[in-house]
Amino acid sequence: MIELKPLAVTDDCEATAFLSEQTGLSKSRIKLAMTRGAVWLEREGRQRRLRRAKTTLSPPDKIGIYYDESILSTEPPKPTLLSDLGCCSIWIKPAGLMSGGSRFGDHCTIDRVVGNELDRPTFLVHRLDKFAWGLMVLAHGKKSAAHLSRQFQERTVSKTYQALIRGRLMESRLLDTPIDGKPAISHVRPIRPDEDRTLVEVRIETGRKHQIRKHLAESGHPIVGDRLYGSEDVSGLQLAAVELGFLHPETGEPLTFNLPAEYRF
Repeated sequence: MIELKPLAVTDDCEATAFLSEQTGLSKSRIKLAMTRGAVWLEREGRQRRLRRAKTTLSPPDKIGIYYDESILSTEPPKPTLLSDLGCCSIWIKPAGLMSGGSRFGDHCTIDRVVGNELDRPTFLVHRLDKFAWGLMVLAHGKKSAAHLSRQFQERTVSKTYQALIRGRLMESRLLDTPIDGKPAISHVRPIRPDEDRTLVEVRIETGRKHQIRKHLAESGHPIVGDRLYGSEDVSGLQLAAVELGFLHPETGEPLTFNLPAEYRF
């Protein structure tokens, strides 16, 4: 692993040559790191990922690289296209595909994977846990992204999940424990109670980080496979986004999408 925090250049130079000299990595490895989002340029007070290998640097530019071979060599699982509306598209995200990148790269994020597949600008407007699967909408223009993002911020988007939880749950519950000091509301309804596990439907009014996982764990019914929040089961996280409803960002038409049966529990 190589972490070169943004370093100021002293003379005009090509980005790949500068980084190769500073790190000892070959130019081909530098270029791979660029395409996969591990190189960062700081210019005019703004920091962004640098992907163009032939970019010329000039003082007072700063450039850094966060190189991790294991991360850069990872091939992301592929999402499945459910509907393409032009201005946005709806996808089935598989477990393991990320909604957001890190300083070490973003090639395993759904917006980068979809953008490369469709060969058009792609913008992330909401998130789904890396270990969960199910429906996500992605925007393909700045206006559509702003419109969809506003819907999520104003809580007008309907989001329904299903989860397999530990224990037998027989009645519906409202879970409203604040998360990180902010309001968080989850509505839980049992669908199929068994002796030691229950399939539940969860509708959320807010979208805090790990909201469903935290709320269910605090209720005494952690999601099967959620080792972070109390489940000892070694299977994958049993949480899926099964329904997504929002307004078409151009026409205002109400739209609802459902996860096909073969992807459900």
